[in-house]
This record gives sequence, C-alpha cells and structure tokens, in this order.
Amino acid sequence: MAANRAALTLLTALAPISWGTTYAVTTEFLPPDRPLFTGLLRALPAGLLLLAVARVLPRGAWWWKSVVLGALNIGAFFPLLFLSAYRLPGGMAAVVGSVGPLFVVGLSALLLGQRPTVRNVFTGVVAAFGVSLVVLKAAGALDVVGVLAALASTAAMSAGTVLTKRWGRPDGVGPLALTGWQLTAGGLLIAPLALLVEGAPPALDGRATVGYLYLALANTALAYWLWFRGIGHLTATQVTFLGPLSPLTAAVVGWAALGQALTPVQLTGMALAFGATVVGQIGAGGRGVSFSSSEENRRKDSMDVTVAALRR
Repeated sequence: MAANRAALTLLTALAPISWGTTYAVTTEFLPPDRPLFTGLLRALPAGLLLLAVARVLPRGAWWWKSVVLGALNIGAFFPLLFLSAYRLPGGMAAVVGSVGPLFVVGLSALLLGQRPTVRNVFTGVVAAFGVSLVVLKAAGALDVVGVLAALASTAAMSAGTVLTKRWGRPDGVGPLALTGWQLTAGGLLIAPLALLVEGAPPALDGRATVGYLYLALANTALAYWLWFRGIGHLTATQVTFLGPLSPLTAAVVGWAALGQALTPVQLTGMALAFGATVVGQIGAGGRGVSFSSSEENRRKDSMDVTVAALRR
C-alpha cells in the first residue's frame, strides 16, 4: 500500500513539474503579450479533447459545481497568474504562489475538518522560504495590483483543490471527465475576456503552434488529469505540498536549457523547498483515500478526521 501511495505521489508530482516548464515554453515559443490568449489555448482545447475521450457530461448539481471548480482552478487562476507575472519583478509571483500550502491548510480546516498541525504550517513556511531563495531577485518597489493578483490566483487554486477534495466525483465518473469539465468551463470563462482585452487572435507560425500544442496536451490535459486524480487519492495537504516543484523545475530548466546560472543561495533554496515537499508528504500521515462517489468521499474524510483525533 505504501508503494502504491508513493507511485501515486510521484505521478501527481509530474503535474507541477510540467507546469514548471511553462515559462520557458512561453518565452521561447509563443508570441509576446498574449497571456489571456495563451490561457485560453491551454484550457479550452484540452478540455474539449478530454470531453471527447470521456464522453460524459455533468448531471444535476455537477453542472454548477463544474463551473465553480473550473472558475477557481482554471478561469480565475490562469488570468490572475499571468497578470501577476507581468506586473511583479523577478520571481516574486512564484514566491507569493508558494504560500499555497498554507492556504490549503487553512481551507482544509474550514471545509474538510482537518485540523492544522504545527508541522504542516512550519513545513509550508520553509517551502515558501526555499522558493524565495531560488527565484527572488533584488528589484524595485512591489506592484500592489501584481501582489494582489498573485495572492488571488493562489487562493483560487487552493480553494479549488480543497473543494475538489470535498465534493469528490459523482458515481461512475472518473478523473478524466472531471478534468474535462473544469478545463472546458474555465476556458469558456477566459474566452470573452481574452477577446475583449487582447482582441483578435494573433497569427501563429510553426514554432508557436508547437508551443501551444505542448501547453494544451502535456502541460494542461495530461498534467491536470494527473493533478485531479491525485487529489482523489491523497489528502489536499499532500497534493498542495507538491506545488513548490513547479518553480524548482522552472529554475532547473532555465539552467539546463536557457543557460541561466544557479548560485549557492539558489541551490540552498532548492534543497529547502524540496525537503519541505518530501516532509509535506510524510507529515500528512498517508491518510489520503480514494473515492468512487461524493458521498463516499465525505464519509472517508470524516473517518480520517476521527482517526487523526484518536492518534493525537
């Protein structure tokens, strides 16, 4: 069972690792100054593809639940993330985003009844500090709008992660369909905003086409399927502590592919953030459970809390 959980964790970790390549692909392959268009092409084609494969549509309450999750995980997260990246200096957006585990710890207490522990809070702080050493560079005054956008994007993704865990999946519906619902809903929310703010889509050359195909297929369709699959079997805290792997991957890709040097301070930060990621998995106590329906998920979450209380 431990081996299966470790394999599942490693597969889920491929999602933030893939997201860590987004910056390099965006700067090297895609047209500049098109964050909303890029978010649209990441989300909507991937969502429609997964819908075509799964051949399952939401029913009943899952229509509005899919819209809520799609708005939090995709529709709000993508535009806010790009806005913060454009307005904040250096890697500040990644630093603000690295507080996600702390948001999830708090939201899990409110929505899942999972009492926060000193270990989880401390590990979250260490992870954020490690990421800051990796990506933060000396810069001028911070942009208030950029900071608020980064915090809002992190809060949106954190809330989406916890609600995905709380609501589970309807009977007979797998993570592939659930991912397709959210990506499609999020993409449809971004589409009018992209047209209104950025105007008509730009002409794409072969290089940009390859970049967008990678973002839509590997970076989004596959990565988000792995992510939501992981949420179904691991605790929300375990999943979110994989998040720091994204800026760490971005730093490694920058060093390996773009010739960006890594200083001793950055290497120290990478060690701290990676260590916090590992401790975040161990600290969760392996209490993540799989589910086959929303009701079963709620029952098992309650059992997890009860067992945790007895252990304390």
